Amino acid sequence: MPETEERVLLIGLRKRGISEWEVNDHLDELAQLAATAGAQVVGRFTQSCTRIDPATFIGKGKVQELTAEVQQRSVHSVIFDDDLSPAQVRNLEQELDTKILDRSGLILHIFALHAQSREARTQVELAQLNYLLPRLTRRWVHLSRQVGGIGVRGPGETQLESDRRLVKERISRLRKDLTKIEKSRHVRRQRREHLFRIAIVGYTNSGKSTLLNALTGAEVLVEDRLFATLDATTRKLNLTPQTVILLTDTVGFIRKLPHHLVASFRSTLEETVQADLLLHVVDLSHPQFRAQMETVKTVLTDLQLNERPELLVFNKVDMIKDSVALEWARSTYPSAVFVSALLGIRLNSLVQRLTDLVLKEYVEGNLILHPHQSASIGKLYRLAEVLEMEQRDGLLHFRFRTHRTTLNHVLSLVELK
Repeated sequence: MPETEERVLLIGLRKRGISEWEVNDHLDELAQLAATAGAQVVGRFTQSCTRIDPATFIGKGKVQELTAEVQQRSVHSVIFDDDLSPAQVRNLEQELDTKILDRSGLILHIFALHAQSREARTQVELAQLNYLLPRLTRRWVHLSRQVGGIGVRGPGETQLESDRRLVKERISRLRKDLTKIEKSRHVRRQRREHLFRIAIVGYTNSGKSTLLNALTGAEVLVEDRLFATLDATTRKLNLTPQTVILLTDTVGFIRKLPHHLVASFRSTLEETVQADLLLHVVDLSHPQFRAQMETVKTVLTDLQLNERPELLVFNKVDMIKDSVALEWARSTYPSAVFVSALLGIRLNSLVQRLTDLVLKEYVEGNLILHPHQSASIGKLYRLAEVLEMEQRDGLLHFRFRTHRTTLNHVLSLVELK
């Protein structure tokens, strides 16, 4: 028989300066996250306050109210839209006699459900352990199987101390694994150094994967839910017969993205760090699209990418029924491109804009090498796109195109013997 769907209550805190509408919008997103995790939302509550209760986050009166709701609605979990301290989680679980999750814990759970590759699974586990380490009670004995079991505990060591040490050892091993994975990724990246790289970034569910599929014919999973895909997917895109670029779909951003998650996914986000241009995809049909844009900018700033060249792409224009709103967006963001990745609307305009931006950054040159300069020839093919090669008088004559920042490096190859 199928498992019973987990029944959850959602809790939002209305702080000073935040409207009730904004709190409810945040809870709508939390409900989407809960649904993505496979839960059934049976109720939602907000609490207005000027000061967060250090013991229970929401105060004793609200806790008593929730206790009755948990019992009446047969609730399995209560999910808070804000992060809770370990002490608050412990106190709330004792008072409500049910499982307590905060927003970060829920997002980490969703990432664990969707992680497919070895890299994603390693990153998610590392983020989860960093998040759960200060919340340990007596629940991690099973990790002893991963570090040998016999001899892992010292004389007089408590179970909790042993569990914490096991988790720290596991974290250390995961970090080493990620270092190895990143070295392998770096080697693969070196083979395509000469290609212009564009990273698709944006709020989760803005249509990034749909856009990648539409432009390149990729078959990346597309679902109408948050964080449907986690792994960075890179595909080639032919802008012209002679101009090939790399387009990378990255993990979506979201409000209050857990710090440990950003840190753990830094190697996946390295594709964004290495990009020559960021394609910032925005769901224009979302009522809070400007707030979502600010969230993306905040994460990019954390990654020190806020100065990277960026092209705004407003997606889902087919869902905008108000022509006045669309015209307002066009006048407010005159340099943006407006498309529907799903229906293929104005994708040609986007490709043309990308072509113009890419070709502006590239220069062509000529180089003459001896056939025996195999190392230099190999570097030329790695650093530049060879447009033409001709052998004359025992020498190799190359015409190439490369990014302007690597031109001097390419031209210096003639001096290598």
